[in-house]
Amino acid sequence: MRLNELREKDGAAKGRTRIGRGIGSGKGKTGGRGVKGQKSRSGVAIKGFEGGQMPLHMRLPKRGFNKPNRKSWAETSLARLQKAIDGGKLDASKPIDAAALIEAGLVRRELDGVRLLANGELNTKIELVVAGATKKAIAGVEAAGGKITLTASAGDAD
Repeated sequence: MRLNELREKDGAAKGRTRIGRGIGSGKGKTGGRGVKGQKSRSGVAIKGFEGGQMPLHMRLPKRGFNKPNRKSWAETSLARLQKAIDGGKLDASKPIDAAALIEAGLVRRELDGVRLLANGELNTKIELVVAGATKKAIAGVEAAGGKITLTASAGDAD
């Protein structure tokens, strides 16, 4: 026996129904689609239509509101700042702004501004210029002897 002689046992695999191949096939003429109407034509996809029943996406409750002009902040934390300073990616002697954070790889892009979060601890005295920061983050920078300048109101909620 060779590879080209391999096949299923008779009756093990049912053949694919070939649609629209003559009246004698049982699936000729309209090809099982019935007659007339949108669904008898090709290229029809009635997405979400449930035969007149109220569709699922309309039955489920809708809640909330997504503000279309909401600001999107690039966020970084005190722990990541300290790690970058320890690793030599950031110079603590110079003011650290969004451009320096991007260059150091702490944020990918500025978006609507950089926002500082209070995760972790900061041990180095630094001068930060960011769009916003949480109250705990500001306290953490000032506790290390540093200074933080906010350029935009990013909200001071924790």
